[in-house]
Amino acid sequence: MASITIRNLNDEIKTRLRVRASGNGRSMEEEARVILGDAVSIQPEMRDLASIIRSYFGPTNGVDLKLPARDSSREPPLFD
Repeated sequence: MASITIRNLNDEIKTRLRVRASGNGRSMEEEARVILGDAVSIQPEMRDLASIIRSYFGPTNGVDLKLPARDSSREPPLFD
């Protein structure tokens, strides 16, 4: 098993880790192992450019604009 050392850990983070570990009935070291294990086990969702654009501008996320009715098209020009 490998071990790591975390330097310059903010005191507030250490306190929150201690409280969280206590609430879960674990040591701080075990709680840190669980948190790190959960964080690295999540696989990032692979998305292509089209799905990313749809997530920002798709029918559920875009702006609903009222488009004016289109008039009948005009006659094309004659080039005689």
